[in-house]
Amino acid sequence: MRTNKSPNKSSSLVSPTGIIKLMTHAMMGAALGLGFTLALILANPAVAELLNHGGRAAVFVFAATFVTTFAIGAALTGVVFILNEDKES
Repeated sequence: MRTNKSPNKSSSLVSPTGIIKLMTHAMMGAALGLGFTLALILANPAVAELLNHGGRAAVFVFAATFVTTFAIGAALTGVVFILNEDKES
């Protein structure tokens, strides 16, 4: 199957627009992770109690873990979406 892309055209993933799209996906994931962290703390009193006894560092590590996990997952999903857009156009 032939495509109409020229061989010199770079993928949109490595272009400035692609990087901005990828960063946007990662930021959306980070915001979702932060929201999920807050919802988990508010919905589960046992988690809130553990974080209360753990101190400020425990809260930071707990939130950073969720934010980072969601951001990486959303960025990887964004890569798939961007590459799929390249194939369709």
